[in-house]
Amino acid sequence: MDNFNNGAFSLNHQDTKKDFDLISKAIDASISGIIITDNLQPDNPIIYCNAAFEKMTGYVRPEIIGHNCRFLQKDDRNQEVRFILRDAVRAGQDCCVEIRNYRKNGELFWNELYMSAIKDEHGTVTHFIGVQNDITLRKKAEQELKMQQDLMEKRIEERTQSLKDSEDYLASIIQTVRESLIVLDHKFHVLSANDHFLRTFKVNIADTVGKHLYELGNGQWDIPKLKELLVSILPTSNPVENFEVEHDFPYIGKKLMLLNAYRVELQGHYKDRILLAIEDITERREIERRKDDFLSIASHELKTPLTTIKGYVQVLERLMPENASDKYRSVVSKTANYIDRLNNLIAELLDVSRIQTGNIEVHRAYFDFDKMVGETVEAMQLASVGPKIVIRGKIGIAYYGDEPHIVQVITNLLSNAIKYAPDSEEVVVYLSLVSDYIKVSVMDSGMGISYENQKRIFERFFRVGEIQQRFPGMGIGLYLCDQIVKNHGGTLWVDSEKGKGSTFSFTLPLKQKGNDE
Repeated sequence: MDNFNNGAFSLNHQDTKKDFDLISKAIDASISGIIITDNLQPDNPIIYCNAAFEKMTGYVRPEIIGHNCRFLQKDDRNQEVRFILRDAVRAGQDCCVEIRNYRKNGELFWNELYMSAIKDEHGTVTHFIGVQNDITLRKKAEQELKMQQDLMEKRIEERTQSLKDSEDYLASIIQTVRESLIVLDHKFHVLSANDHFLRTFKVNIADTVGKHLYELGNGQWDIPKLKELLVSILPTSNPVENFEVEHDFPYIGKKLMLLNAYRVELQGHYKDRILLAIEDITERREIERRKDDFLSIASHELKTPLTTIKGYVQVLERLMPENASDKYRSVVSKTANYIDRLNNLIAELLDVSRIQTGNIEVHRAYFDFDKMVGETVEAMQLASVGPKIVIRGKIGIAYYGDEPHIVQVITNLLSNAIKYAPDSEEVVVYLSLVSDYIKVSVMDSGMGISYENQKRIFERFFRVGEIQQRFPGMGIGLYLCDQIVKNHGGTLWVDSEKGKGSTFSFTLPLKQKGNDE
């Protein structure tokens, strides 16, 4: 009887596994985008997405897992349907909405979202599943059907006049913009070029307009990278922004150019025009290189005397007379602290230099992630008189990564949270496992960051204007954090609202080379 029962259990287990595998394959094969969110975690993060969702949005899985679904609306946050979704989530109810979303490249698409709540045996909503379909074409067709037939002739006339006005307007823009701008037809013949282009590349209007782009200046624009942009990339990705092309021109020398291209598809003789904006960044890039060289040299040159000074201060601390005054002891102690701060600043500058030259190294090893976070928080709490730092959640596993670099990320995020939220009662560090990623969030209730500045805060040396005035700094901390997280295969982002605090979060993949967990 026991053998029979064991056999039945094994058979049922195999059937269950087959059913699970079949369901997983069916979801992955679905042409609808499917996501699952964890309602028991803060901000209801995405823990699963299928391939169709990645294709629909243009994001890849590491950029999706751990985020709230709102990231698909970017700055289009005032849609009424978002409040319907919010109320449905709070009430644990199913709903169906049509919402404007944006792909990774910024392209708008309409999303028909069916959201259903998943409840446990106690009736608690544990997860939400969202099934999403791109209905952009349908919305477009609906809008076209609304046009009244009796207005067609009038609108054609208006469109003709509008196109003429657009041509005049475009011509004025071409001449006034402070960068080189040319207009091409679909066969890459130059229809117009502004004065800036003529001056920069030392050509005249007669030898430019009407000529094939590749034949300009005796063939000096026959550039393989430019052909790649116009022939291979632009037809499949319109527009193309910040495309770098380096070329040695026979008459003006080597130039590093930043190209933006846009294909205009209108009716009539305006069809298939290409706008090509060319920014000469040769001098700017050279200045950046010199600045990087200066930072590297200055940091290395400062390192040696600073090490010597630190040694002398340590000697003073060891030889401190027992009857030394409190003021003398305080001066020596403050000197040691400022030397440590300067030493840390120089170390960060050296890290920036190594990142720019591609020489930063990642030394991976297994370490207790929870212990590392605890020790980092304890050290920050002892060194700070600001808000209390609270750890919530835990990872519970060893992580394979560069521990000092991860410590540096958490230290920087905590330091910023304390600095920019000095009146807060607490700063929260939340640890969680989201799918096969570690997620760390540092939450404060400080001054917050505007949406415009959120797009740039991870840039090197970027500082928000009002923050720069109140809290001086160099703007390299978040840049280093972003680069370190990227070197580990993760992503770093911020959710913030002006005056309502900020939450900096990053994910680290558990599945990577050398880590079998």
